[in-house]
Amino acid sequence: MYGSRLTLGGLQPMLLKHLRAIFAAFKMNFLSLVLDGFFIFATLLMPLIYAIIAFGILRDKGANYGIFVAVGSGLAGLWTTLLFGSGNAITTERWTGTLELIAATPTPMWMIVFGKSLGVLLQSLLSMVVSYLLGWLVFGYPLTIAQPLEFFIALFVGLLSFIAFGLVLAPAFLLNPQVQQFQNALEYPVYILCGFLFPIALLPFWTTPFSYILSPYWTANMLQAAAGGTLTREQLVLESVYVLALGVLYVLLAAILFRVVLKKVRVDATLGLQ
Repeated sequence: MYGSRLTLGGLQPMLLKHLRAIFAAFKMNFLSLVLDGFFIFATLLMPLIYAIIAFGILRDKGANYGIFVAVGSGLAGLWTTLLFGSGNAITTERWTGTLELIAATPTPMWMIVFGKSLGVLLQSLLSMVVSYLLGWLVFGYPLTIAQPLEFFIALFVGLLSFIAFGLVLAPAFLLNPQVQQFQNALEYPVYILCGFLFPIALLPFWTTPFSYILSPYWTANMLQAAAGGTLTREQLVLESVYVLALGVLYVLLAAILFRVVLKKVRVDATLGLQ
């Protein structure tokens, strides 16, 4: 009993240290991204481009289409910034020569990347705001959220899973710096499989299982249903639990991948490879 108390007592300071490290990574990354031209483009202009195209195609089709496009284009911008944010969290540290120092700290690297992703997330929320304003002010869609409470619950749950999903991809940037060249190629499969801008029912049947294991698909499904007023309480609970479960699996997988990849790059001495 006494030994267990000592163990639990030792966990608390360690947890606080990890939380401080996550907050420091969040603060530093958020402040640097506020002035980053690329992320301003990805956060504000990219969703505008997607939304303008979709709103133009669906013009005069009804308010339900407007909600679908506003949510989908906002999530597309959110995914873009998180994808590049998680990857660039590794790449930037490598370029500045601090990646080895971060890898040697007691705080697990996936926690540092998690904190950086939180900074990206806070900025990327502007994507959804911009998409809504565009549809309302420019195209005249009455973009009202029929179930605002359910909408924000689904959004909160979905954002957590978005970060966890991005963490799974981050170890690849540790393994090989050339992976950054393929970041753009990773955007569109998620757009398509998650049904951001069109229903997955339009896709071949064999792609459906891939959509079901991606938490952004369920997030988009809940947000679009809540915005349109068709989200039931049972659907919200079941899909939220499923999204959170996927998020936990993503975090566990990311922690394993970070450990395996870090061990390999240390053995091969390629951590600081440009």
